[in-house]
Amino acid sequence: MDTSTVILIALASALVAALISRVYSLGKIHRKLNYMLDALEDKETNFHFSEEKFWHRRFNRTLNRIHILYDRERQEIAEQEQYYGQMLDQVRTGIVVIDLSRKREGQVIYSNASARNLLGLATFSHIRQLGNIHQELENAFWEVSSAHEQRNSYYNERGKITLSLTASEAMLQAKQVKIVALNDITGEMAHNEELSWNKLIRVLTHEIMNTVTPIASLSHTLSQELDSETSARSLDWKELKLGLDTIASSSDGLIKFVNTYRSLTRVSAPVKKAFFVRELIEKVQQLTRESLHQAGAVCSYVEKSEDILLYADADQLSQVFVNLVKNALQAGATKIEITAEIDYAETVVITVSNNGRPISAESQEEIFVPFYTTKPEGTGIGLSLSRQIMRLHNGTLTLGRSDKRMTTFVLHFR
Repeated sequence: MDTSTVILIALASALVAALISRVYSLGKIHRKLNYMLDALEDKETNFHFSEEKFWHRRFNRTLNRIHILYDRERQEIAEQEQYYGQMLDQVRTGIVVIDLSRKREGQVIYSNASARNLLGLATFSHIRQLGNIHQELENAFWEVSSAHEQRNSYYNERGKITLSLTASEAMLQAKQVKIVALNDITGEMAHNEELSWNKLIRVLTHEIMNTVTPIASLSHTLSQELDSETSARSLDWKELKLGLDTIASSSDGLIKFVNTYRSLTRVSAPVKKAFFVRELIEKVQQLTRESLHQAGAVCSYVEKSEDILLYADADQLSQVFVNLVKNALQAGATKIEITAEIDYAETVVITVSNNGRPISAESQEEIFVPFYTTKPEGTGIGLSLSRQIMRLHNGTLTLGRSDKRMTTFVLHFR
């Protein structure tokens, strides 16, 4: 074997050895990387690669540095979470984060101290727990969305509690979540109820006194004239009859007013059945056809979702829509549009818009107060009665807008 052959064999052997060593080294590096990644994925950080041996010293040092940086970053995130958690525990608004993913739907990812205090829960892990407090409260947590506030009242050892719930949806760690904010509005509701009663008492007092005072004055005058012998002999019987007729007319007006108030407080429970919204609006258009014709107005219907069904009392709802249409005509409207749709929360939403005179800013806060009216011949119970009917249907009636361009009332059916 000549020298060149020996050299070639030696070089080949060295190359093979180098390749084997390289493959072995790469395999070891690969195993170390896998070990570190698996450990970090399992949140196991108690490991360290030796930096004493010459082979792979620089690589091990790099892995250890990555480990230190990861540990430091994890610690900072934990401190930030603790800080934000403590900060959220100080706010009076309750915050609840709910998992909406299919496998974990309804599980509570986070709840602050205010939320647990408001709900009377030591721990809060799933929405189903709310069913033990009040079934409607659990339903409210499922149904609340960014578009619709939910209000729920229930009783506990503190008495009646009324909560307001608002929500928004977001993505958290690749999961869809619902963030629910809840506030105790018991005091606010009690205050508003007191204000409403005060307004109602003022209206009732005003109406009754306006009727009774002239009756009392006229009765007193007639009584004096009858008591006086001179006046009795010269009494004008026509004038006496006119006075008595005035008393009778005023008394009839007072009786009518009382009956109107009675109708407001005695709305019967709705007799519900399923029907298409289109059928209801067609009935309303038929009932108001003559009034629309006399005013030279049109009432159109737009259905943005197909075949919208309602489970309600059609007669009571017909009363609500007829009232809204007639109010629009009395405001000088020539164009009335009723629109119905099903929103993304599966809620039926119906709007009634008109181009009549706008409602003044002052009146906008009063229009739903019983007996409040700006019309000479108005009773002031139409909108109050309509809102009461909507409440009996677990729905709402609100004023969406009223300006020079348009006035819109919004009806939500939950």
